[in-house]
Amino acid sequence: MRRLLAALLLCWTVSAGATPLPAAGTVEVLFTPWDDAEGAIVRVLGEARKSLHVQAYLLTSRSIARALQAAQSRGVAIEILADREMLEKSDKSLLPMLAGGGIPVWIETRYAAAHNKVILVDAGQADAIVITGSYNFTWSAQARNAENLLILRGNPALARRYLDNWQRHRSEAEKMSGAQ
Repeated sequence: MRRLLAALLLCWTVSAGATPLPAAGTVEVLFTPWDDAEGAIVRVLGEARKSLHVQAYLLTSRSIARALQAAQSRGVAIEILADREMLEKSDKSLLPMLAGGGIPVWIETRYAAAHNKVILVDAGQADAIVITGSYNFTWSAQARNAENLLILRGNPALARRYLDNWQRHRSEAEKMSGAQ
């Protein structure tokens, strides 16, 4: 009986933070391979003025990498979290190149898979944008896979929740070796 009560208390405690947020703003929905999700991501990255927070399972898209570099050149603060195993497995990952170019990259080592695919654009601002979905930041996600992508605008509370989660993951991650 004590175990059951403890389990119920744990479930209630864990789910207590999952307070529903009011619906607000706009939602852009894209499905690959039919929609140009990669192009949509690149366009939104071009809108960044202050910050970009990225959580990537895998990043091999040259277009997205170039858009991140262009944002950095505009003075946008960029930070990337990435999955350790995918970084180690993929010889096509562009994260070493981005890190070598001065974009801070941290590796998530705590989880079996850091499977988040999230980009937060100007997360602390009223006009913050959240990009999320199953879409990996890869050529295959656009050209070969069946993926989905959501671009969520006009909901600062949602962006704040995503930023809080990003920061929690960042606090557990390790700086990528060789990164500046």
